Amino acid sequence: MTEPSPATLDPTALRELLDSGKNVRVVDVRTPGEFESVHIPGAYNVPLDLLREHRDEFLAHLDENVVLVCRSGQRATQAEETLRTSGLFNVHILEGGMTGWEANGFSVNRGTERWDLERQVRLVAGSLVLSSVLGSIAVPKLKWLAAGVGGGLTFAALSNTCAMGMLLSKLPYNRGASCDPQTIVAQLVDSKTAPAERN
Repeated sequence: MTEPSPATLDPTALRELLDSGKNVRVVDVRTPGEFESVHIPGAYNVPLDLLREHRDEFLAHLDENVVLVCRSGQRATQAEETLRTSGLFNVHILEGGMTGWEANGFSVNRGTERWDLERQVRLVAGSLVLSSVLGSIAVPKLKWLAAGVGGGLTFAALSNTCAMGMLLSKLPYNRGASCDPQTIVAQLVDSKTAPAERN
């Protein structure tokens, strides 16, 4: 497929596509920790930062239809832009992400429960603002830390990126033992000879 296809796919359409047995690869771009907590059966975890850094390695193994998944769609949209600008047009985004998939009652694989990245960002940003405002009673210049966090969140919203999220995604809590490009590429290659079991 060499021409652009529709960018989004609703959860019901993805379920039907998976049930049909057609070649489709579900690529989850959340952190390994989020993926371990819950994911679509048969999905492959390719965290957004690794996808960007090792785009060419992954492109060589993404020749069938690709459906990108994250929590709600923001990171999947960024991954879609990365892949499309590299010439891969058979890319779709799961509309509503894992939130939409679960809301439809479709099956998931569950593991150790961890906070998703967006919730971690809210905790860290809120804690920094609260502690700097309270601390500014004793040290007035601490109010500028709160202003900096507010400015960073505003920039994150306007640019649809999140520096704090990218930093948090690199913490051991969010990384897995198999979170390296070689392991992920090996999983993609193995799937061509033995398709992933889908429930």
